[in-house]
Amino acid sequence: MVVPQRCEEQTVSSAQPQRTGTAGRVSVPALPGTHAKRTPLGIGSVRIAADSLIGRWQARNAERTLPHCIANLESSGVMDNFRRVIGESGAEYRGFVFADSDLYKVIEAVAWEIARSGTHDFDAWLDESISLISRVQEPTGYLHTWIQGGHPDKRFAELDWTHEMYVLGHMIQAGVALDRAAGRDDLLRIAIRFAALVDRRFGPGREDGIPGHPEIETALIELYRHTGQLRWLKLAEHLVNQRGHGILPNKGFGNRYYQDHIAVRDGVDPSGHAVRQLYLNAGVTDLYLETGEEALLAVMREQWQRVHERKMYLSGAFGSRHRDESFGNDYELPSDRAYAETCATIADLHWTWRMMLANEDRRYGDVMERELFNALAASVDHSGTRFFYSNPMQRRPDRFSEENAPAERQPWYSCACCPPNIARIIAQAGAYIATVQGGNVLEIHQLIAADIDLPAALGGGRLVIQTRYPADGDVALRLEGSALPPGAYLRVRIPAWADGATLLVDGQSRAVSEGELAQGYVEINADDVDGAVLRLPMQPRWTAAHHRVDAVRGSVALERGPILYCLEQADLPQAVAADDVYLPEPPAITELPLAPDAPAPTLRVGMHVHAPEDTLYRDASWNERGRSSPTIHADMVPFSTWGNRGPGAMRVWIPVF
Repeated sequence: MVVPQRCEEQTVSSAQPQRTGTAGRVSVPALPGTHAKRTPLGIGSVRIAADSLIGRWQARNAERTLPHCIANLESSGVMDNFRRVIGESGAEYRGFVFADSDLYKVIEAVAWEIARSGTHDFDAWLDESISLISRVQEPTGYLHTWIQGGHPDKRFAELDWTHEMYVLGHMIQAGVALDRAAGRDDLLRIAIRFAALVDRRFGPGREDGIPGHPEIETALIELYRHTGQLRWLKLAEHLVNQRGHGILPNKGFGNRYYQDHIAVRDGVDPSGHAVRQLYLNAGVTDLYLETGEEALLAVMREQWQRVHERKMYLSGAFGSRHRDESFGNDYELPSDRAYAETCATIADLHWTWRMMLANEDRRYGDVMERELFNALAASVDHSGTRFFYSNPMQRRPDRFSEENAPAERQPWYSCACCPPNIARIIAQAGAYIATVQGGNVLEIHQLIAADIDLPAALGGGRLVIQTRYPADGDVALRLEGSALPPGAYLRVRIPAWADGATLLVDGQSRAVSEGELAQGYVEINADDVDGAVLRLPMQPRWTAAHHRVDAVRGSVALERGPILYCLEQADLPQAVAADDVYLPEPPAITELPLAPDAPAPTLRVGMHVHAPEDTLYRDASWNERGRSSPTIHADMVPFSTWGNRGPGAMRVWIPVF
């Protein structure tokens, strides 16, 4: 998904694709809307340090994940699906009806990699792919290979499941990203022709129709920002306004599945397919950023509260039901049956980022950090070529594989939405680090080592963030070039868990105040920024869930900083099962030396082991914690790294009896 930006002077030409290079496009200031409280920096203005945890991930994404995705577009049949429409392949159609979107997401990921690194490694592939897409597009603008290649009677006939608008949304996002990053507009022009067809057919005053899978809404608003053409904003608003009026058939999983059971402005309760709900919310929040309609912001605030305080896993994942990949009831968060689709975490990153632009809430940055370092990081292995679609919080030793929920990461999936989604979010990760507020305030939301080019209003110099976070808690700041002007200042996010944080300025240390901790940001005056060091406490801590989360009642989870930990069978003695350990009392914890490329140290924890039991049920004992049992020392590793040593049992929540 494209990070919100506005490029006011951008026009879309019908000429051959322009290739103006990265300079001058990526550095255009990002203006997400006149009603935004914060302005993101252009993606080229923030460069994540190559030797940082996220910097290494970005390099792996470019060197391994992107080529892997491109290869699998061929082997999975996505490219042949295009070729067969125009007679360039005799292969049968392969994949789901929305398989075209895999190609568009990979193109978007490549675009953001061009913006990040200036690479030309993918130019030939882009030329070939976009030429193919262009040849498949019909004169009307229509472009959907499953429909064109054998199901013409389904054209715009079953919007609840054919995904035509969803696929178009990803095409738009890829086209906008590629024009911003590389200055080539060939894919953008293709996308605009298809969007114009949808507008003529389903726009205001036309035929009723909304997508069964939201996604196009946020894409259309970004297209409006990029081109300045009001029709795209009006079309997005019209699609949002039509929801909840029975346009989609109430069949299959029901209209809740499509978020068509209630009008958007009344929909405070997140429900249905988790990814669809979260993508819709990103579009609705974008609509507020452009129109300023307070009813939209109010419903998004309430739903954000319910999503994150009642339906989010501790890892930053969403979706508790396999059957329809959906949110469950409030506090329905099973560990071993968590669906927790990777795309839901990515969709929430998009939405929460937009909520951060729209209003103040210290939780936004904390949630994005939790998602980035835990659920998202766990979705891909250390090679960058194997992925989780589903991200459970517990894997039982005899867990069987299910479609999209295998016992170990897979190189690809029949429904391959997640790998390209991972690639595009990591390539643009730098865009989520900083914003400007009020012209004179630079805000740091993610504590990631980076170089940040400051806008002219903030002196036009460079802010360098040096840190090994989350391995340790020191975040050092250095200014290069021009100083911050008088009256300017820096706000740096303080995570909610960081009680006891201190700020070092000119060799003098002061505690972060209760007010700053409550607000979620420490403020540093212009004269004090250069050389300042923020120090966060990184002691391990035990976390308990709300008492209504029955699945983990009587259990605790281990965290250190933003990192969630888990216990793997690989770190237990052969005779001890992960399902048999418990913690009758707060255990001793030893921090081991940091391993190379690890996000945080391994923690060694003293645990008790239940004696073997042959009966399924027994008489209750009110003194469970007092029972004598063997003790062991077990290493707990960051959740993001689990499964890298092969399949096996894993658990995040450890029982206390």
